[in-house]
Amino acid sequence: MECQWKPDEQGLQQILQLLKESQSPDTSTQRSVQQKLEQLNQYPDFNNYLIFVLTKLKTEDEPTRSLSGLILKNNVKAHYQNFPNGVSDFIKNECLQNIGDSSPLIRATVGILITTIASKGELQNWPELLPKLCLLLDSEDYNTCEGAFGALQKICEDSAEILDSDMLDRPLNVMIPKFLQFFKHNSPKIRSHAIACVNQFIISRTQALMLHIDPFIENLFALAGDEEPEVRKNVCRALVMLLEVRLDRLLPQMHNIIEYMLQRTQDQDENVALEACEFWLTLAEQPVCKEVLCGHLHKLTPVLVNGMKYSEIDIILLKGDVEEDEAIPDNEQDIRPRFHRSRTVAQQHEGGDSIEDEEDDEDDLDDDETISDWNLRKCSAAALDVLANVFRDDLLLHILPLLKELLFHPEWLIKESGILVLGAIAEGCMQGMIAYLPELIPHLVQCLSDKKALVRSITCWTLSRYAHWVVSQPPDTYLKPLMTELLKRILDSNKRVQEAACSAFATLEEEACTELVPYLAYILDTLVFAFSKYQHKNLLILYDAIGTLADSVGHHLNKPEYIQMLMPPLIQKWNQLKDEDKDLFPLLECLSSVATALQSGFLPYCEPVYQRCVNLVQKTLAHAVLHQTQPDFYEAPDKDFMIVALDLLSGLAEGLGGNIEQLVARSNILTLMYQCMQDKMPEVRQSSFALLGDLTKACFQHVKPCIANFMPILGTNLNPELISVCNNATWAIGEISIQMGSEMQPYVPMVLQQLVEIINRPNTPKTLLENTAITIGRLGYVCPQEVAPMLQQFIRPWCTSLRNIRDNEEKDSAFRGICTMITVNPGGVVQDFIFFCDAVASWMNPKDDLREMFYKILHGFKNQVGDENWRRFSDQFPLPLKERLAAFYGV
Repeated sequence: MECQWKPDEQGLQQILQLLKESQSPDTSTQRSVQQKLEQLNQYPDFNNYLIFVLTKLKTEDEPTRSLSGLILKNNVKAHYQNFPNGVSDFIKNECLQNIGDSSPLIRATVGILITTIASKGELQNWPELLPKLCLLLDSEDYNTCEGAFGALQKICEDSAEILDSDMLDRPLNVMIPKFLQFFKHNSPKIRSHAIACVNQFIISRTQALMLHIDPFIENLFALAGDEEPEVRKNVCRALVMLLEVRLDRLLPQMHNIIEYMLQRTQDQDENVALEACEFWLTLAEQPVCKEVLCGHLHKLTPVLVNGMKYSEIDIILLKGDVEEDEAIPDNEQDIRPRFHRSRTVAQQHEGGDSIEDEEDDEDDLDDDETISDWNLRKCSAAALDVLANVFRDDLLLHILPLLKELLFHPEWLIKESGILVLGAIAEGCMQGMIAYLPELIPHLVQCLSDKKALVRSITCWTLSRYAHWVVSQPPDTYLKPLMTELLKRILDSNKRVQEAACSAFATLEEEACTELVPYLAYILDTLVFAFSKYQHKNLLILYDAIGTLADSVGHHLNKPEYIQMLMPPLIQKWNQLKDEDKDLFPLLECLSSVATALQSGFLPYCEPVYQRCVNLVQKTLAHAVLHQTQPDFYEAPDKDFMIVALDLLSGLAEGLGGNIEQLVARSNILTLMYQCMQDKMPEVRQSSFALLGDLTKACFQHVKPCIANFMPILGTNLNPELISVCNNATWAIGEISIQMGSEMQPYVPMVLQQLVEIINRPNTPKTLLENTAITIGRLGYVCPQEVAPMLQQFIRPWCTSLRNIRDNEEKDSAFRGICTMITVNPGGVVQDFIFFCDAVASWMNPKDDLREMFYKILHGFKNQVGDENWRRFSDQFPLPLKERLAAFYGV
């Protein structure tokens, strides 16, 4: 019998010795313990020893017993499928017998072990587990009931989907009514477990819960005033989720729920207050928000504003009393992984905004992201931000009286929260705030030199939220003083202020663009000086500020004296960093922007940069092959190195144009690209298609021999589910068409059908529609006979998607294509001719020969239908369209 297993005394002592050693703070001891544990995993009954220490060896101290259980849990995670049957049965048995251990720590450890076994697909192979745990809930012994509930809560968290599937004969039909009975249990810990278990099934709208939704909500209301914080927290969490999935059931009680949540948002226990505060964030997303909340705004606003003050614990964690820390190196654990945003090719629009606006809301409320990540301050600020977007200037009625008091308050803590409030409402209440900005902006610029670092840092952020307005005023009034002060803050002696100032400055650069040109020397001076001053984490943000500057001022950066200031420190960093260092990412991104802006000015630096990028791509691809062939010996490579390198190569190709030809000729980049274009990872393909388009423009002679291999791959990547991949592939096809001319003919069938489908698809993002239209136009320009027969299938969306982009080369070639196709197939445009007229009128100044093409088509159509019909037809035009066509084309 398995349960007769007895440990060997000597083996047991050896394992206890190891468990003791592993609690030592010394890292070398820790390492040797790790090695010994790995060796012991060779013995089949090693895991029996571990469970024995956890459940049977009551003489040992609890931390050692718990540790034994946690090591066992890791073994289960890694090797459970190799456990002999006897061992796994012994472990399961011991777990169920000891779930009611008198120590909370041991009970919790056993619970973690149970859920780990269960989530290894063992819920099916352990049929007695759930019935047994549910039975133990009825035990008279508190420890048994609590231990069983703890385990069930972990299983509900880890295996919610399986519990609600047919695989297990739907145990939730029994479990959920059972959990509901325990909402009224006399132990707060048990009540809390019961709600937490049921809460796992709200968001997925699990059928078993939906059947009992009314008793569930009644029971929640009954617990609303519970004296136990953990219970109140779970009640709030439940109500927040119900708001998303069963608003219909809450609406009759909405007035009372809002009153209740107002109280809970001010709960003495910060965890409860935080859960309750989420309610306002979720409510703001519901269409009924305005209607149900407008009567409560006067009460809610001061509560949220009050929650935006730093708590004492925040200030301790933020070292808010340390004003100067610039000389203290960063703790490497605090540096968050950065995500590289791969290149997406886009069109410029009228009014000059690029496409970034669609997904680029990076200036959200992350002013102090390093502390205990999500807290009441951030949640309150986020809630105020979304509510400002719902109520717009109506919110100001309640906010302005509070703001006056806060912004000029003598106590720094309160003043700081006022500045945060001002930033939070910037987006939603901008219209109503404009009247006060001429007075507020100078006050904020003054706050930039406050003696408290935390006031200076929040002020940077708030000012960045009003950058758009600042830039719209005469530069000497606000832009110049703001810029001067922000640049001083970039060199602040406090690291948090440096970080906030750098981020704010990047936002200002995006808004101001070429307005900054007169101050370039002064700006570069500051940014370059910061290089020598910054610790690790802020350096990464500094790269971003420099890259954004280059994007914003473009070729104005290409002056010898600016290049002399900027390039040496960048190249010095570039030489210091090893190929494996993730700090290369932001530096490569920065250089990509700089190379594009400097154009020929980057020539002296391009060769080593080009070489290294090609090497990074080659290394990563080679590493990926090793991983595929020998996954046990080689980890998967970090493909971000390759993606960032491809993007920098694109930047070089765009900046250097034909000058990159020599470098391409001497390298195997096209072979590498052929591999990248077939990579499993979408971001790799996305970046390789962008590079393909850029090299096609810069030095087509090297790309042309590969076209027969590249085109089929481009055709298979026209899948609009992966928007950015599809977008860049589409753009590359258009660039290739222009270079290939009539030789494009054999490749048209590979791509045309997909492109026509994409342009007719509902909800396709603007950028993709525009690029698709341009590529269809370009294909039609070089192969009109192949594309024109399909004209009727795409002419209407084609015209509507291109009417809003600026006159440029791409638009020019696309419209030449459409005119050529109309000449081949005039019948294809007849039904939608009004859309064509509208698209023609969107041109500011087309080149003479293109204007001539438009003239011929418009007059040809008019002559075809006769004056009377034309007059009837053109009477449908909106007036501006009618006037433009009359003025420019005499129709």
